[in-house]
Amino acid sequence: MQINKLLPLAVLLAPGLALAHQGDDSVVQWRTIVGVITAPNVDNPVAGISAGTTPWSVREGHARVNLATGEASFEVHGLVLNGGAASGTPGPITTVTGTLVCNPASRSPVVIDTAEVPLSAEGNAHFRGELDAIPGDCTSPVFLVRIGPSFQRAAGRWLATGAVRSAGDND
Repeated sequence: MQINKLLPLAVLLAPGLALAHQGDDSVVQWRTIVGVITAPNVDNPVAGISAGTTPWSVREGHARVNLATGEASFEVHGLVLNGGAASGTPGPITTVTGTLVCNPASRSPVVIDTAEVPLSAEGNAHFRGELDAIPGDCTSPVFLVRIGPSFQRAAGRWLATGAVRSAGDND
């Protein structure tokens, strides 16, 4: 008897539950993160942000940003130099930031950084938090992993970028 009484309620709630599970287009995800692959001492700027001075590789990584709420996260594993005497290590880089770049092809792209996070000797880093002041018109967003401000000689250079971008909360 109880099941018969609950059935009409379930039918009424079903459309709302289905909508709650649909993807949210304000969520942008990058399913993988790849290292900068330019030749040593060749710049490959993104929105005026210079690349690292040597090639980098990433074993795995991902990033996610909710453009409406500012909720953001990223994770990299094996972010290391590719070539040279420190190959296979992060070298002197011990911190990184995640960077959301909105409207990268415009004359005035918007660049928003996460807090600085530690980069382990194995090249692992993780951030979960919020980004401030994401513009309402954040088109063609790009995600970068950059050298943290603690390494003043090369602070802000990008080492890796998000790839395989998708919109919608598919998790």
